[in-house]
Amino acid sequence: MSEPLQADGYEDALIGVGWQFTQELRVYSVKKVLEILMRDMSYEEAREFYDFNIVGAYVGAGTPVFVEDEEFD
Repeated sequence: MSEPLQADGYEDALIGVGWQFTQELRVYSVKKVLEILMRDMSYEEAREFYDFNIVGAYVGAGTPVFVEDEEFD
């Protein structure tokens, strides 16, 4: 079993650990990731960057999981 990968620079968005079979995965809050990105960019820019460069990047076994944690009506 490989070590779970972390999303560098997004430590404040880490909300827990998840499991898939015997693979441990780090779980991050999308809302918190976007808040971190919006320190330097607009929401639209942050969302585009997140969609393409973060959640759109598979880096092998142990790739982090990102949870959409916005409130729904």
